[in-house]
Amino acid sequence: MTTVMPAHQLAAALQKLPAGPLGVAVSGGSDSLALMYMAAEWAHSDGRVLHVVTVDHCLRSEAAAEAAEVARQAAALGLSHDTLKWAQAGAAGGNLMDAARRARYQLMAKWATERGIGAVLLGHTRDDVTETLLMRLARGAGVDGLSAMASVKEVDGVRFHRPLLSVGREELRDVLRRGGIQWVDDPSNENPQFERVRMRQALAGLSDQGVSIDQLAQSAQALGQARHALNWAVAQFVGDHVDQIAGDLAIAAAPFADLPEELQRRLLTHALLWINGQGYGPRGAELAQFRSSALNGQGATLAGVRMTHRKGAIYLHREHAAVAGLRSDPTAVFDTRWQITGPAAPDHHIAPMGEAGLRSCPNWRDSLRPAAAVMADPAVWRNDQLISAPLVEAKQGWHGELAPFCRDFGKWLVSR
Repeated sequence: MTTVMPAHQLAAALQKLPAGPLGVAVSGGSDSLALMYMAAEWAHSDGRVLHVVTVDHCLRSEAAAEAAEVARQAAALGLSHDTLKWAQAGAAGGNLMDAARRARYQLMAKWATERGIGAVLLGHTRDDVTETLLMRLARGAGVDGLSAMASVKEVDGVRFHRPLLSVGREELRDVLRRGGIQWVDDPSNENPQFERVRMRQALAGLSDQGVSIDQLAQSAQALGQARHALNWAVAQFVGDHVDQIAGDLAIAAAPFADLPEELQRRLLTHALLWINGQGYGPRGAELAQFRSSALNGQGATLAGVRMTHRKGAIYLHREHAAVAGLRSDPTAVFDTRWQITGPAAPDHHIAPMGEAGLRSCPNWRDSLRPAAAVMADPAVWRNDQLISAPLVEAKQGWHGELAPFCRDFGKWLVSR
C-alpha cells in the first residue's frame, strides 16, 4: 500500500528512534490501524522489526473479534501480533475509563519488556489533542493540563511515542480509504455518557464560531512549550537546592519558600510523581494543602508520599503504608522504579523493609534517613527472613538502584 503525507511525517519521527524492535498499539480503530500500515511500510523499507499489540479490556463482546481482525491484518503485513486481556475490569470500580487506560499502559509495558521492545507507537492524533484540551478546560486546569499531550510517555521503563500528534483523524482515514482498508468504529465513541464524546461533539459547534481544531491544537502546543520552560526553571532549582538521597528528596526549605508559587507547586507535584511512580498529580486542593504544610513546617502525607521536616529541609519519601502489600519477583521492577539485582533463588521475593526489616538490619541508621523512609525501601526476603536490605547495605551480592528512566530526579523532570 502506498501512502502520502502522513507517512512522510511518521517516517521522519521514526527515524529518530534508537535501533531495536518497535511495538505498535492497535485497537482496530482508524487512527491506530493507519499507524500500523504506515509503520509497517516504513519498517520493511528500513529493515526494522515491528510487533503489534492489541489490548482487550473485556468490556465489550465485540472486542475479541476486533482483536482477531487486527491480528489477521498484521499477519498479512508480515507482523507478529499479541492480544493482551485485562482480567480485572469487573473489579475496577470508580472511573472505569481511567482504570482501563492505566491497565492498558501497564499491560503494554510488561509486554514490551518481555519482548525486548524499548519503544511502543501510539496512534493519538491532533483531534485527541483538542478533545483533551476541552476536557481539561472544563476542569479549570492550569498550564500542564492544557498543554498538548506529550509526544513521549514513559511507563515502567518503556517509552510510548505519539508520532501523529500533528496529523488529523480524517487524514488517517483518507490513508485507509485509498488502501481500501476497513476500520472498526467503537460504538462507545458515539455515546454521550463519555466526556470525550461530548467534547468531540462540542468541537463541531466551536467550528461554526470560527474556533477550529487546528487553532486549538496550536494553543495546546504553545502551552506545552510554556510547560517545558517552567520545568526547566524548576530543574535549575533542583540542581542547586535539592538533594537526592536513595529514592528520597530533601528540598532546602528557605530557598523553596522564596520560589514563585507556580514553581513551588510544580516542584512538589513532580517530586510526588517521581517518588510514587503515578502518571498524574494530585488534585489542586490537595496539593494546595500539601504546599501549605511544606511552607509551615508541618508533616503531611499525599499520594503515597510522606513529608517531614529535618535539618532545614522539606524531606519527601515513599509512604510505607502505600507499598506494604507489594511483593514481586526479584527480576521485576519494584514499585515502578526500583531494580534489585543479586543471586536470586526460587524462594526469594522483594517486599518493603517494614518494621521487621528494621529489626533485622540495625545498620539502617547508618543511612542517615528516617526510619519511616527506610521501612518503604525494597528488601530481599525468604519467607519472613530478611536476606538483604540493598539500599542500606550491600549484602550477599545484592544491589538496588533506581531504574534508568528515573535515576536522576532533575533529568527526569526536564524530560517530562
